[in-house]
Amino acid sequence: MTDLLPRTSPAPFAARGHLSERLLAILTSEPDDAPLDGLVQAADAALETSDVLHDDDVQLALFLLYAPAYGSVPALDAEWEWHPTLIAVRRRLERAMEAQLRALVPMPELPEPTQDAVARLLFEMTAPTPAPSASRFVAKKADRAQLDEFLIIKSIYTLREADPHSWAIPRLTGRPKAALVEIQADEYGGGDPGRVHAAIFAQTMRGCGLDDTYGAYVDRVPAIVLAAHNMMSMFGLSRRLVGATVGHLAAFEMTSSLPNRSYGDGFRRHGFGEDVTWYFDEHVEADAVHEQIAGRDLAGALAEDEPGLLADIVFGAAACLAVDDLVGAHVLDAWTAGRSALREPVAIGE
Repeated sequence: MTDLLPRTSPAPFAARGHLSERLLAILTSEPDDAPLDGLVQAADAALETSDVLHDDDVQLALFLLYAPAYGSVPALDAEWEWHPTLIAVRRRLERAMEAQLRALVPMPELPEPTQDAVARLLFEMTAPTPAPSASRFVAKKADRAQLDEFLIIKSIYTLREADPHSWAIPRLTGRPKAALVEIQADEYGGGDPGRVHAAIFAQTMRGCGLDDTYGAYVDRVPAIVLAAHNMMSMFGLSRRLVGATVGHLAAFEMTSSLPNRSYGDGFRRHGFGEDVTWYFDEHVEADAVHEQIAGRDLAGALAEDEPGLLADIVFGAAACLAVDDLVGAHVLDAWTAGRSALREPVAIGE
């Protein structure tokens, strides 16, 4: 049973600019010896970019700053989690990313803060469209190398599946808290470590000959993939943004079931069996249930109980959809042009 569990990586990553280079040096040093001078200024210089979401240096820096809170990369010492200088840098980067998201994300007209009205809006926002998508490409056209690229991109979040949203549990009460715990209990296997969704995904990666060590492919993925995970971490780690966390999770669950059916079909098309497709098949059924809980009992109930959070609930859902669209567009554009969607391609099963 233990071989189902994802492993963790002892290795740091390659820098993508001056700020991430400085942070890698700091986070792998003893606190008394770390070169902290000028770090805030390095962050300000990195933020001169015109597009935070697609900036490799900024997004890797944020990923590194969040990693000690998760404990997912042992080389990055837990002593740094609450270091005031690193928190100051993180807040600068977060403010810039949140500002870009709020400028980018189209916000619909807010509904009445009732369970039914909020759930209705969320289902409208997440309704399937006939537009080309990465999931349809995987189902019908993706070659073997593209399947590996898909798993590599997905691994940045999915080997830590559910964790970013779980930060919201102690920040909720009553109906929304109960609904979130119900969803997360399924994500964590309902008490069975072999059914933890992150562990099932790790099995999928191994079944395709890929490394299931957390972070093994961070160097390969583009900034927008890191940004999608960083956005979840930013929402989850900020009590001020608990509404955005809830909205993000609602949209995430409501857009999961149909794409996962397509993903499973794509892997079956290449001859993979249940050991690889289990993860996708599990989500077809589980997320069809989760979307109802997330829309009504979590997001709808939170808006009804705390109307002041309504705008952030809708923002979180809209941000989830917008950033997922950016990731999907990046992948689909690369694949249809015959290019790798990664910063550096990998050999099949590498």
